[in-house]
Amino acid sequence: MSDSPTSPMGSQERLVNDIRAVIVDAEDMLLATADQSGDKITQLRARIEARLKDARSRLASAEAILVERTRAAAQATDDYVHDNPWQAVSIGAGVGFLVGFILGRR
Repeated sequence: MSDSPTSPMGSQERLVNDIRAVIVDAEDMLLATADQSGDKITQLRARIEARLKDARSRLASAEAILVERTRAAAQATDDYVHDNPWQAVSIGAGVGFLVGFILGRR
């Protein structure tokens, strides 16, 4: 699995990182407004705190799914290499040759 922008794994990792950044920003905003008072600000802070709790929960779930899929992909690759060692060596040598050829042309 590659981390290209079009790969599902790459987009999931970006989503997790984006959610993590939003959570950090919201927590910073809550800390910055901690000394403010008033009914509206209190209600807003309560809503933000509830949404942050939900976002943290969803982030933990998304991370768990991402880790599970990564492990499954690694296990599938490991199984394939063990079942087809010479084919895996051939593919690796072919990729190495192509990369060397492309880099050698520069």
